[in-house]
Amino acid sequence: MKKIGLLPRIVIAIVLGVLMGNVLQEGAVRVFVTFNLVFSQFLGFLIPLIIIGLVTPAIADIGRSAGKLLLLTVGLAYADTILAGILAFFTGSAIFPALIDAEPSIKVDSVQKLQPYFLLEIPPILDVMAALVSSFVIGIGIAYTDSPTLKKVCSEFRVIIEKTIATAIIPLLPLYIFGIFLGITYTGEAYYIIMVFAKIICIIFVLHIVILIYEFIIAGVLARKNPLRLLLNMLPAYITALGTSSSAATIPVTLRRTIKNGVSDEIAGFCVPLCATIHLSGSMMKITCCALTVCLIGGLPHDLPLFLHFIVLLAICMVAAPGVPGGAVMAALGPMAGILGFDPEAQALMIALYIAMDSFGTACNVTGDGALAVIVDKLYKQSLDTLKKTQ
Repeated sequence: MKKIGLLPRIVIAIVLGVLMGNVLQEGAVRVFVTFNLVFSQFLGFLIPLIIIGLVTPAIADIGRSAGKLLLLTVGLAYADTILAGILAFFTGSAIFPALIDAEPSIKVDSVQKLQPYFLLEIPPILDVMAALVSSFVIGIGIAYTDSPTLKKVCSEFRVIIEKTIATAIIPLLPLYIFGIFLGITYTGEAYYIIMVFAKIICIIFVLHIVILIYEFIIAGVLARKNPLRLLLNMLPAYITALGTSSSAATIPVTLRRTIKNGVSDEIAGFCVPLCATIHLSGSMMKITCCALTVCLIGGLPHDLPLFLHFIVLLAICMVAAPGVPGGAVMAALGPMAGILGFDPEAQALMIALYIAMDSFGTACNVTGDGALAVIVDKLYKQSLDTLKKTQ
């Protein structure tokens, strides 16, 4: 089973859940409902720890330097990530309700009968917002004081959290998703959810192309270069990311293609590795679309101020995504629970939907890094020229 990737395992879990939900008796289904309850309690307990363990050192690392080049790159990356989320929200708000209403929702009385055999409560040490605020305070504090002891503690705690995710959460995640789809199939809701998600995935695929187009149009206009040529030059990086689903593994290819687009070696060598961590427009777009879908299905609030709050905070939390199994969606569990009010089942649906498109989001992220490097290269050179003229 270890040789099978996470995405195939989740697909298998969904298929088996749908198939077995039509044949298993209620007693057998309740076994998995019980497991899901225990796992969801464990996941809820871990979410604040995940936030502190991943976000704190990530903020500390980014804040280590305050050079103009760093501030320019971080500012542009953050702005583009938020812009992608806002685009996803307005597109989803205009299109998703019609797609979701087109599928008849099935209400079945047996939904109320699927109770676990026993209850187990594992209260978290902190609530989500307290964990987020703590991460920001400690991370910024480390960045400004350069405390070696606290920095080492946070780094070691990050290793513990990453190991916990890799050895406890990820291996059990397919079984958890199997239990969810087993339950919703038994209660008659699986067809509705799967058909909605299939439509949403198509919209997300189109949106990630739109994001790349506007990124390279802006880069081309500023640098006075052909946007289409810039985008085509980055195609090998896009394909590599599509195959590896890893921003880090794609860095060498992204770096070479960025230099081919005329970016100086110095700027490319600085921007590409940094943007692989902080520029996550594709991931932001996917999570926003998926979260809006879950809100619409579950009848949760989904107004602009609420989602703007979610997007702005998520753009910060996702700096912890690279190198973590499950990537940005794992880092997003905190904002999903604390701001949007997602319960563990909603979070599991988010994880399943996100991972199903993980490679496309990564490809959008790393390809967009090339556009961002072109913009930074142009603006930084302009600032140097201006400085020389004033001297």
